[in-house]
Amino acid sequence: MSVVTLTINQQMITANAGDTILQAAKDAGIKIPTLCYLDGLSAHGGCRICLVEIAGSTKLQPACFMKVAEGMQINTETHKLKEYRKMIVELLFAEGNHTCSICVANNHCELQAMAMAVEMDHDRFDYIHPPKEIDISHQRFGIDHNRCILCTRCVRVCDEIEGAHTWDVAGRGGLAKVIADLDQPWGEADSCTSCGKCFMACPTGAIFQKGDSVAQTEHPRNKLESLVMAKDKKQWHV
Repeated sequence: MSVVTLTINQQMITANAGDTILQAAKDAGIKIPTLCYLDGLSAHGGCRICLVEIAGSTKLQPACFMKVAEGMQINTETHKLKEYRKMIVELLFAEGNHTCSICVANNHCELQAMAMAVEMDHDRFDYIHPPKEIDISHQRFGIDHNRCILCTRCVRVCDEIEGAHTWDVAGRGGLAKVIADLDQPWGEADSCTSCGKCFMACPTGAIFQKGDSVAQTEHPRNKLESLVMAKDKKQWHV
């Protein structure tokens, strides 16, 4: 495989041709923030947190999709990008019902961590407070649509790792939501194998274990990583 040379934040690095900017940065030890991206799953590009600036382009590009090229000059931490990321996080809070102090994932939430990383101390946008339901029909898990940020990690992990494709997204705009099978209660979804991979992948308190109280939900990401590794090696193990 051919190799290209590029710079990220004035640091010269090499990467495999065909790699994304996100992959190249990760291999070089350069952190690019993400929310919807998860190692081992296909890229979604929905959260736009990983936007970067590329010299010669007037458009911000998602690092999870944009391929590297010879001589590319990339900036990941400009003032413009920081302001964009902060605005995106503020919009996510405004569009949902996120009250961290009473959330099962308090202190274990990637959206909360991202808010602190972008130094969000208030929200400039009016809260919509949409009426959204909580589905606890499943025997082991529940899904709180108030805390869902539509990252589609659950959709992709169920499809690409478990192979069940229980989850999908229905509706558009403010009416969009994650649904099980043909928009039926999760506990009645015949395709669900109760594997828990959607719970492992969720970045917020949207998918939780039944019985968890405030700050008790921790998503076992290391277990999911081992399953992804086993899939890649075609050596599934328990």
